[in-house]
Amino acid sequence: MPTFCRHNRFLANCPICSADQVEVVSNRRTSTAQPARPATASATARGRAAARGGRGAGALRVRQVAREQEDGFRSELIPGVKASAAAERLAEELAFAAARLALLADDPPGLYAEVADAAAAGAREEALWLAFLIAYLGPLDDEDPFAGVRAARTSWAGGELPQLDGVPLGPRTVHDPARGTETLAAYRAWAERAGSQDAGFAGEPAWTPERRFARAYERLALPGLHRDARFDLLVTLGQLGVHDMQAATLQLGGADDTTVAAKRVFGIADTLLLERRAGELAAAAELPLAALDLALWNWSRPPRPGTAGERDRATLGAVGLEPDADAYARAAAALGL
Repeated sequence: MPTFCRHNRFLANCPICSADQVEVVSNRRTSTAQPARPATASATARGRAAARGGRGAGALRVRQVAREQEDGFRSELIPGVKASAAAERLAEELAFAAARLALLADDPPGLYAEVADAAAAGAREEALWLAFLIAYLGPLDDEDPFAGVRAARTSWAGGELPQLDGVPLGPRTVHDPARGTETLAAYRAWAERAGSQDAGFAGEPAWTPERRFARAYERLALPGLHRDARFDLLVTLGQLGVHDMQAATLQLGGADDTTVAAKRVFGIADTLLLERRAGELAAAAELPLAALDLALWNWSRPPRPGTAGERDRATLGAVGLEPDADAYARAAAALGL
């Protein structure tokens, strides 16, 4: 994890590791004083792979962790943030994420509107398949954010899997070209086992929106379908009114960027405490908990090379949308800015 040391402390606060603000990742262990061995064909191959920087080479990677300059900022809601500039940036990302959620509910853009319209017209399987493809491939951050999804799109009834070679992918995509269509095939198999996509997402009629969200999230633990896509898919279905579901937790855990950002912001690695502190921040800022998902992800994006700390924001289809001013004011007030 980029910002937590081997002592399981927040890196900036560790008295042992704070002087060395880098992450060192190695997929081999260094041995001491081993006797020399004759070169073999496999050893030669490994050496060539190392020269090429291949994954199997055990190459050493050192990544600098970008942080704003500490200026004495402190907030009980985000104890891991020690710079007012970083806190202000988080407030702005919370305001943007809240604005996007409102847009999805009130005036969904692009293919999101088609999902809502198809579901309302009774073509629920096609609507859900399109929503899945949007979350899986990810909207682009340009004038036509759904170009990649539109190019790859197939009909659910036809049964044909999308051909993804050369399809542009959004910044938050979870598609791994090495997997090909494995995840898409696993999703269709999941829907078949449930009886339909609609039945798989709906669960039991007596479930609360929070329980429906949590159970659907668990059920969608498919090969290659990582946290970000699962969470955004379910949030989208809830905001578009396709299914009555709402996130009660951020489903943090693992090494995804949102979880790592949460650990940095909240200054702790324990998942239960991360969820608790996320809920406290959302409540204090009077924002939907789901807004923290995209906000934390965008907050963690590195600065663009050659700029004075400027960062690209993943808009997830809401190109040109400005952060909600009222949401920013509430978040800033909650953080003491």
